Amino acid sequence: MAKRIKRVYIDTSAIGGKFNARLAEQTKPFWDAVERGEIIVILSDICEEEVMDEHTPQRVQDFFETLQETQAVRVTTSPEAKDLAARYISENVVGESSFADCIHVALATLTYADVLVSWNLKHLVQRSDGYKSVNRKLGYPEIEILTPEKFMEVHNDGT
Repeated sequence: MAKRIKRVYIDTSAIGGKFNARLAEQTKPFWDAVERGEIIVILSDICEEEVMDEHTPQRVQDFFETLQETQAVRVTTSPEAKDLAARYISENVVGESSFADCIHVALATLTYADVLVSWNLKHLVQRSDGYKSVNRKLGYPEIEILTPEKFMEVHNDGT
């Protein structure tokens, strides 16, 4: 039985991890699965803003450009996403300086992504339970937040 294609929201760190000397080896299987068509990535306007920042290496920007043309679904930040992001902050999941991270979680939630993949441990992965709690309280679906490496462990188990 074939695996279902996963819809995976990615933040900027999942893209940058492909080129990071410390994370590239753990990130490679994720991007290989994207290339094989097992994963459709969800890219947001906020991810694009972050990737296209003047401080981002050109090879990361070039990869993003290629990715959005072939294996991605594009989404834009909505007022509902901003409201949900603000709620994560008011519920003390993270502080105000992490508003952009909260937008990523809100967009992943509102687009019914199967998972949010990120290397941002401090503000996303390790705060997953807090985001889930707020989503539950507000009647939104819970979103899993995993590193690319952990996602591939789960994905390869067929779940």
